[in-house]
Amino acid sequence: MTDGLHQRAEERSLALHAAVAERLRSDPALVDRAVKRVRGWLAEPGVVPAPLAAAWLEALSGPREALFALLADRSERARQLRQCSPFAGVLDARTRWRILREAKGAVVP
Repeated sequence: MTDGLHQRAEERSLALHAAVAERLRSDPALVDRAVKRVRGWLAEPGVVPAPLAAAWLEALSGPREALFALLADRSERARQLRQCSPFAGVLDARTRWRILREAKGAVVP
């Protein structure tokens, strides 16, 4: 994968997670669902690397504003976490596809 493709993938990930943050703000119960998913990861070794799962659990257990900031953070740590996001299903398919089409440089059918 070239640097340009990596950058486009990162922009799409950031756009999706910005929408996730908005959903979490309007429906805090979704955070509890993510915590449950991460605890499942931790209970089943090998599903997600334990350090990433533990980092997600810490982020989900902390202040909400810190979680929202993490979802938008461009740091290497945040990028790694977004690659195994516990927020699958938070966005409906229509919203997800719209975001992917609108994201900078998105390559979507």
